[in-house]
Amino acid sequence: MLERLFGLAEHKTNVRTEVFAGFTTFLTMAYIVVVNPQILGEAGMPVAAVAAATCLIAGLASIMMGLVANYPLALAPGMGLNAYFTYTVVKGMGVPWETALGCVFISGAVFMILTLVGVRQMIMAAIPRSLFAAVAGGIGLFIAFIGLKDAGIIVSNPATSVGLGNLTATGPALALLGLLLIAVLQAWKVKGAILIGIILTSLAGWGLGLTHFTPGAYSLSSLSATAFKLDIPAALSLKGNLGPTLVEIIFVFLFVDLFDNVGTLVAVTKRAGLVAEDGTIPRLNRILLVDSTATMVGSLAGTSTVTSYIESAAGVAEGGRTGLTSITVGVLFLTTLFFAPLVQAIPAAATAPALILVGALMVGAVAEVDWTDAAIAIPAFLTLIVIPLSYSIANGLAFGIVSHAVLKLVRGQARVKQDWLLFVLAALFIARFVYLAKG
Repeated sequence: MLERLFGLAEHKTNVRTEVFAGFTTFLTMAYIVVVNPQILGEAGMPVAAVAAATCLIAGLASIMMGLVANYPLALAPGMGLNAYFTYTVVKGMGVPWETALGCVFISGAVFMILTLVGVRQMIMAAIPRSLFAAVAGGIGLFIAFIGLKDAGIIVSNPATSVGLGNLTATGPALALLGLLLIAVLQAWKVKGAILIGIILTSLAGWGLGLTHFTPGAYSLSSLSATAFKLDIPAALSLKGNLGPTLVEIIFVFLFVDLFDNVGTLVAVTKRAGLVAEDGTIPRLNRILLVDSTATMVGSLAGTSTVTSYIESAAGVAEGGRTGLTSITVGVLFLTTLFFAPLVQAIPAAATAPALILVGALMVGAVAEVDWTDAAIAIPAFLTLIVIPLSYSIANGLAFGIVSHAVLKLVRGQARVKQDWLLFVLAALFIARFVYLAKG
């Protein structure tokens, strides 16, 4: 049955290899069970419920990827998009988290429609790959900055905007210890280094009295605190000043999810040798349909945008080649669901190092940018730097796309048939800046 479902022999693998690869991928990305609830918790969402939703949707989405698309790709709520959800949308714009979940659902539905009608390919062709890499790097800096701030390592300073915190205080000192610990484990190539580091740092935090946790009664019904709480009618509302804001939110959720998926798919499928001879990815639409469906289901459960994880490459490196790997990951996440309330015991000083180092790994994407070509390097740099400094992925995207369009135009390289969508996007971003200035 497994041979018929996954084509193990065709992919030169076996059940043992696939299952072991699944365990490896799970260990490398299990930190999301702790980090995602901590980030969304700052948006006012119940932490235990978000943890349960994270486990549930990561499990279901990964299993669905294995069964529908037969790829060793694991899915979970995306890093970067959860930070955008909390710090930009909810805390920065004042949008209720229920409405923000409604925007996540709509973005997933739009993603599905674009995939079905083929518009996704047009968007992909309009955006240069260098901006994909710059967005990934900018989100990495954004996440790392949030981690440094949450740890108290970086603090606000009226003279210089930001400055160094008191590193001898308990919180920053514990975070630095966790940072060193995870970095050493990663340097030694220990599987699950981030998760192990979070656990050990948390133990130290409990010993220092940073966290007080009293376990209470728990059942899966606790998930009801976030499940089906999304407010789609509010997200669809175009009345008043909030209307354009919601359109922007949905746009960012959609585009960053699109970028995340493309980068992950290219990296993982190349590593696994699953790319066709003509350079295309077989069953690509199935992968994207699973992703969009997972995002919609995730918003119903109570979490931010779900996307494919680059950590899937860890399982591929261990020999994972089929959907059996992702199904193994999914089953492990569903098992973790029963321990979801324990994330409330994790101090911020223990999760901050994970944010910093995940951000560091994401910044590696900028190596794909040709920094010797000004027409490529300048839009990429503006995207990279504006995202963390403006605390907005949307602003970084806007600077990158507008500057790329302008440079292409002045160099005489613009082609109406190929680039019309790029210039439409640039015009929309310029209109957005004008609107924000008047607001």
